[in-house]
Amino acid sequence: MPHFQAWEEFTRAAEKLCLADPMKVRVVLKYRHCDGNLCIKVTDDVACLLYRTDQAQDVKKIEKFHSQLMRLMVAKESRSAAMETD
Repeated sequence: MPHFQAWEEFTRAAEKLCLADPMKVRVVLKYRHCDGNLCIKVTDDVACLLYRTDQAQDVKKIEKFHSQLMRLMVAKESRSAAMETD
């Protein structure tokens, strides 16, 4: 399970994984108060990408990226469903 140190590398890899097959991708956010760590994991059961931070400024980046991934998954899914009904 690769732990990414750079935020940009993690976002590129996660977007690529999500666009490959959005129906299989899962996103998990986990916060441990005792450590002060926030972890985001993106997986499709074959590849698992992990980014961990203890910086408060990264929370906003993670929140924005998480909503972006959800929009990508829904947009791709709705386009596929529209094609199937035609």
